[in-house]
Formats: sequence, C-alpha cells, structure tokens
Amino acid sequence: MSDPLIGVTLLGLLIALLASGVWVALSLSLVGLAGLVLFSNAPSGLIIASTFWGHSHSWALTALPLFILMGEILLRSRMSDDMFTGLVPWLARAPGRLLHVNIFGCAIFAAVSGSSAATAATIGRMSVPELTKRGYPESLILGTLAGSATLGLLIPPSIILIVYGVATEQSIARLFVAGILPGIMLIGLFAGYVAVRAWMNPNLIPPIDETFSFKEKIMASRRLVPVALLIGGVIGAIYGGLASPTDAAALGVVLATILACASGSFSWALFGAAVMSATRTSCMIALILLGAAFLSVSMGFTGLPRNLAAWISDMNLSVTALLVALTLFFIVLGCFLDGISVIVLTTSIIMPMVTAVGIDPLWFGIYLVIVVEMSQITPPVGFNLFVIQGLTGIDILRIAKAAFPFFLLLLLGVVLITVFPQIVTVLPNMMGN
Repeated sequence: MSDPLIGVTLLGLLIALLASGVWVALSLSLVGLAGLVLFSNAPSGLIIASTFWGHSHSWALTALPLFILMGEILLRSRMSDDMFTGLVPWLARAPGRLLHVNIFGCAIFAAVSGSSAATAATIGRMSVPELTKRGYPESLILGTLAGSATLGLLIPPSIILIVYGVATEQSIARLFVAGILPGIMLIGLFAGYVAVRAWMNPNLIPPIDETFSFKEKIMASRRLVPVALLIGGVIGAIYGGLASPTDAAALGVVLATILACASGSFSWALFGAAVMSATRTSCMIALILLGAAFLSVSMGFTGLPRNLAAWISDMNLSVTALLVALTLFFIVLGCFLDGISVIVLTTSIIMPMVTAVGIDPLWFGIYLVIVVEMSQITPPVGFNLFVIQGLTGIDILRIAKAAFPFFLLLLLGVVLITVFPQIVTVLPNMMGN
C-alpha cells in the first residue's frame, strides 16, 4: 500500500475513534497498534511493552504532577484573592483601569499554576462579578479574561511545555526560559490593546471612585509578596542552574504549601482535595503521552514520518510557507481537540518536517504553544470558552466574539517571534547548557 493511502487509513481510524468518544490515549494506542499490525512486520507486543515502560519512568515527566499539584494548592488557598487585591491599587489609574487586573492577574497566576483552565476559573471567579458590578463592558471583561488565561500555557512553569519537551526530547529547563520573553510580549500586546480602546473611547471605561495613596499601594503590595517569592524561587532555581525543572517543581510544592498554610485559609481537607485533583489530571496527561509515544514509534516502523519529511523537502517549501501551512493546520485541529492532545498527536509527524527545513525545535516549541493558545479561544472546543461559560452562563458564541481580538493579538505574537526569533532564543542561549 502506498504511503498516502496508509496515512489516510490511519488518520480515518483516529478520527473515527475520537468521534465515537474513545479516550484520546486509547485512540492513539489503537491507531499505533493498527499501524504496526497492518503495515509493518515488527513484533507489536514487544514494542508496546518496551515503549510504555520506557516512557513511563521518565525523570523529566516527574515535574508534571508536581507543578499541577502546586497549582491545585494555590487554587484552594486565599493567595489568589490576595493577588487580586494587591493589583487593584496600582492599576486603577491605568488606561483601561481595572480591566488590566484580568491581564496581569492571569499572567501572575499562570506563572504559578501552569494551567490555562485553572487560570481562567480562578481569576474569572474574582474579576467577572467585580468588573460587571462596576460597569465595565462585557466584551472587554470576557475578552481580557479569555485571552489572558491562555498565558497559562506559555509562562513557565507550563504543563504543555513539559509535555512538548518529553514528547520531543527537548530540554524542559530551556523551554521554560524560552517562554519568558514571549509571555511578557503577549502581556504587553493585551495591555496595549485595552489601553488603545480606552484612549479611543473614554466613555467605554467607567470612572474610578476610589483613590489610593502611595502608602496604601505599598501596603496592598504586601499581598503580592508570597506569589512573587514563589515565582522567583521556582524560575530562579531553574534559570540559575541550581535545580532541574523536577527539583524546582518539588520546591514549588513545598513553598506553595507553606504559603497556603500561612495564609490561614488552608486545611488538610483542602490539601487532600488538591492531591486527588492533581492525581486525576496527571494520570490523564501521562496516559495520553504513553499513547502518543507508542504512536510515534509505530509511525517510525511504517516509515511515514521519514517519507513525509522527504516529500516536504522535495517540495522546497520555504520556512515561511511551511509555518503558514502549519499555523492554519494547528488552528483548525485546535478547534476540535485540547492543546495537549494537539501536541502529542502531531509531534511525531511534524517534527521531521520541521527539522528538515532547519527550524530550531526549541523555537518551534514556543511557536506551537502560542498557536495552541489561539485554539483555546476558538469554538467549538475552546477550553477557556467553556470555563468562562460555566462561570458566567453567557452564550459561548458571545464569549468567542469577545475573545476574537485577543485571537488576532496571539496571531500577531506568532508573526513577531517568526520575524524576530531572538525573542525566544536569547534567554536560553544566555543559559548555556
């Protein structure tokens, strides 16, 4: 059977399994098994056993449940409320006023949770009722929340960057550091958009009643200190070479537990709930990674990735043309699958193409995460849209319309890191090895 027919057959089987509601991890494994049995002579049982075992005791993967647990602990403590309260005095007079609380609140919480959905749920639970009560326009409330919550995928420690690093055998520490400047760039784009909207239409933003003295601002900032210490401790340990991402994740769990207990709002019951939630999420992601690893090995035995990469190479596509095609592909795929599934489904096929045209896999990881961020706010399966709909009860299409300008800003972010790849690579290069 020809390579295109093999590819179409396996893709059709995968779509059929996913459409019928079969778990993503099981669907990936079944397609990999079909590829081995039908289109190769390899011993499928031995390959399944060796692949599952080889990828299930990865030390790098240990960081995943630890960072998830850190986010779950913070989600159940009072620190998220303290963060919101600490930001308000500083942003009350900025163009766009308290809408920036959504943006900067999401950015800070993303840096300690690593989860886009957790960021949207936590910040939205605090900001949406408050901003609505103060008379801010619904479209900007929902748009800033939906767009900024996607930063949880990029700003380290990011769960999806760990998944990409494990799936492609890239350094997770370097990926984390590579995400810092693009994350700051996106925060600037979001805040700039809100400021421009406020300048163009001053009546859009309601006047502020409270005034804060410098002393009151400093006093409120004390609430931000615990979160700043946590972020600085985790990221500083990685960047300074003092700890691996796994060690830093363990440090983050310890610090998050201490700070949550010190806030007076944490208990053994909440800790148990955090552990159970983190366990469920970690098991789900780990199973998907095992299925994706087996599919990748299976595809290697069929020869599809190698032949596809050779075909792409023979087409002599420019880097720009390939990236445009991949961006459209990932946006469409992201309309139907969550971000982690998109990455584990595609890396085994896409990476040979990427390396064939000379794209840096480290840079490509950040590019891929930003494109996946875009898919988080596109219907019908934009996870952030579902989270915000659950919080507000507002129709998902209205939320998607409000988030559309931020979709375009994320697209602008992709263009900027393509034109200026140093935005991604400068900090990892300064790290050395």
